[in-house]
Amino acid sequence: MIEDVSLSVPGDSGALLRVPAWRLDSGKPGPRVHLQAGVHADEIAGMLVLHTLLPRLQAAAESGFLRGCVTLVPQANPLGIGQFRHGRILGRVHEPSSRNFNRGFPASLAQARPLGNLAVWQKALASLAADADIVLDLHTDDEALQYVYLHQCFWPAGQDLAAALRAEVAIIWEGDSDGAFEEVVIAPWLAEGRFEGRLVATVELRGQGDVSDALAQQDADGLYAFLCARGLIAQAAELPEWQGRAVPIGHMETVFAPAAGVLVFERELGDVVQAGERFARVIAIPGDPASEQVLVAPQAGRMVTRYRDRLVPEGAIVAKFTGSAPSSTWTSGALDP
Repeated sequence: MIEDVSLSVPGDSGALLRVPAWRLDSGKPGPRVHLQAGVHADEIAGMLVLHTLLPRLQAAAESGFLRGCVTLVPQANPLGIGQFRHGRILGRVHEPSSRNFNRGFPASLAQARPLGNLAVWQKALASLAADADIVLDLHTDDEALQYVYLHQCFWPAGQDLAAALRAEVAIIWEGDSDGAFEEVVIAPWLAEGRFEGRLVATVELRGQGDVSDALAQQDADGLYAFLCARGLIAQAAELPEWQGRAVPIGHMETVFAPAAGVLVFERELGDVVQAGERFARVIAIPGDPASEQVLVAPQAGRMVTRYRDRLVPEGAIVAKFTGSAPSSTWTSGALDP
């Protein structure tokens, strides 16, 4: 009942690389679901979540509870997985092209053969998800609360996903997202104007260090309950009432490092800070008190993400906060470059 639908894509050397993928198809009417993790290959939590979820979905299929079909791609990016340097994976950006792996997906899957192996991989991955009704792309931030990222056409209908995953924030975007994966999936749906029963979301599974059996089981349980509620699995599931906060993307505040140096946070993830309140400082020259630069919140809000390393380069994103008013620095595009 489980089908291997793995992809083969050219690596940077030209040799073929495998993208492992599995599909469970009940042959019965129901939603078509696509779940993937690791588009940014250094974001590991989702890989473990889907590894944990797959046997449970297989058991549901074998018991006759599956409706429709579900495709799982637990480790979606073989190009990034191969980018180990000095014992650390550099899986966010494609080294040969210097392009973010989750930007510049093809605007149309009907276009001619793409140029370059990165574009070939992007088109193959997007094509695998093209006929799905529900698409979840699992990511992680540096250090972060659990949050979801959805287009405005899926809100508030997408509250069931936020509730199932205990997300503390939902970031609602509109316009364009710089060719991110979910933008390509949603494009034909926007043209049709039909969204009932459909959902595309980026799920940020906390921070990159939050990889454990306990968290993976919690998230897999949440996804399973969500899929039950959406009709993929014919089992009862009661979702909790969502207690989080929805924030338009233009209200999110992003604070950048004004200088390179030692980063010291004075407030914790999830803390609410007031406008002008200090939350961190950067010590550009340790030993020189005058080199300390204090960072303050641009407006009142909750700290949703923060920089993971404690030696920060100039211009790096130090933290992101929710806001109740439009950010003075917001223009358009994706939240994180």
